[in-house]
Amino acid sequence: MPEIEGSANGEGLRVCIVSARWNSFVTEKLTEGAVATLKECGLRDEDVTVARVPGAFEVPTAAAWAARSGRFDAVICIGAVIRGETAHFEYVAGGATDGIGDVSRDTGVPVIFGVLTVDSVQQALDRAGGKEGHKGEEAARAAIEMANLRKLFES
Repeated sequence: MPEIEGSANGEGLRVCIVSARWNSFVTEKLTEGAVATLKECGLRDEDVTVARVPGAFEVPTAAAWAARSGRFDAVICIGAVIRGETAHFEYVAGGATDGIGDVSRDTGVPVIFGVLTVDSVQQALDRAGGKEGHKGEEAARAAIEMANLRKLFES
């Protein structure tokens, strides 16, 4: 049975990172980790674009613009939604999740979900380079693999 998988080599790929400014003490760490990982995997500075948006709810809209532009092989969505005392968390987290999934399915461009949806600031920090790893780095690796897998399907 044939098996295919995308490589971890990012040379020649172009990636857009859509990063929310809300909870920037977390999203900046995620974005920095994603950028560093993309470069470690072979992308050049000019192959990585970071688009800043106000918050996680706005991420899917900018991701759609990036995916539809034809300029990028993958889009990485970065945000941090931290539960508070109101239902705001559910609306923002759900809207970001649904929107990002829709963009990927509608465009066929790999759109990677790097939005943290956590109960506390500590949980967010744990996932932005702390004891739970670095979700920005993981998102970058997923973007490269999926962009390369897409190329295999198109060839």
